[in-house]
Amino acid sequence: MFVQGPVPGFRLFLIVIVSATLVVADARFDKLSFVRSTIATGLAPVYWLGNAPYEFSDWVAGLFVNKEDLQQENEDLKARLMILERRALKYAALASENNELRRLMNSSEVLDDRVIVGEVVGVSPDPFSHEVIINKGESDGLKPGQAVLDAHGLMGQVVQTSQITSRVLLVSDSSHAVPVEVVRNGLRAILLGTGDANTLDLVHVPDTADIREGDLLVSSGLGGRFPRGYPVAEVGLINKEPGEPFVSIEATPRAELNQSRLVLVVFPPTVDREAPLEEGGETADEADQGSGQEGAG
Repeated sequence: MFVQGPVPGFRLFLIVIVSATLVVADARFDKLSFVRSTIATGLAPVYWLGNAPYEFSDWVAGLFVNKEDLQQENEDLKARLMILERRALKYAALASENNELRRLMNSSEVLDDRVIVGEVVGVSPDPFSHEVIINKGESDGLKPGQAVLDAHGLMGQVVQTSQITSRVLLVSDSSHAVPVEVVRNGLRAILLGTGDANTLDLVHVPDTADIREGDLLVSSGLGGRFPRGYPVAEVGLINKEPGEPFVSIEATPRAELNQSRLVLVVFPPTVDREAPLEEGGETADEADQGSGQEGAG
């Protein structure tokens, strides 16, 4: 006996109805998320098996890499590493220079004297002479005797100038001396170079003087060579010998004598237009200003 099944048109209609119902249920009511997740989990091994031939071929190719290719890749990586290291060093140097310039500008703001920024371009080859060469000279207005300092303190003084460079004698040179005073109490003394960039000798200090480790020494301005008030050194070791009239004192320079690359050269104050003051008088500049105001009136 032959039984006829559903007509093809009815089956197509039924499939369309079921599909539309599933689409609406998923889009409007989110009812098939669990079903979709379950199907995806079940198909995971199928995805893995489908990708297995590619993974296997890549693994086999890695076993037979040419030695020359590995060497070339290694050289390329080394070259790239060197380029990156050079860039890092350059950025570090630029950052350091920027910080040093900021410190220099901040230190120049507290000075009453006019200054110019210079750069150390050379060091004396004589091991017994502590001198450096800077890239400022007579064309920039420099003259022997001008004070030179970095962002931390007094470095030395200009001893010789050419048209575009100058030779600077550092405070650590054994022939250098700076009149200084203790900031805390105004005690005066002489600071001598020792030939050691990290040590200076404070001389002519009586054993009864009030001086302590850590006291700040600044230029006193006596002698007219260095303007007053520049930090020079900090008192370190104090050694008092019984029966000796003076104490032995070692000090540490405030300036970074062996490290600073940028320096400040200090110009003395200009007094050309200032006339001597008399009782009830005025300077030449003030007189000029007064005459100008009278003319304006």
